[in-house]
Amino acid sequence: MSYGIKIVRIVEIANFLEIIRDYKPEQIICTDHTFFRLSESQRKIFKCETLRELIIHDEPLSVGLQQNGNYAVFYKHEKKVIRVIIDLQNEKINIVTFYFVNQVPRIK
Repeated sequence: MSYGIKIVRIVEIANFLEIIRDYKPEQIICTDHTFFRLSESQRKIFKCETLRELIIHDEPLSVGLQQNGNYAVFYKHEKKVIRVIIDLQNEKINIVTFYFVNQVPRIK
């Protein structure tokens, strides 16, 4: 069951960028849970710095607010779409997890 992770509202990209613009790279935190979906070989390739760079420098394709209050942020990365789940706090951004998806979902 996927209770809590369903996207319930689209967030305008400009609004999302405004929210995160004042966060510094050191305030973007990878948690123990961030890389749990990856194999050992993938963990050698994907580092927290890669995700920080995406969040700081790349414009998302789409942003949605999930039922659980986290943001699902979709980025183009090396010809793939990556879904980054982030938890925005006052002093930091927690990267909850991320994974590749076939496409950005349509929100009704």
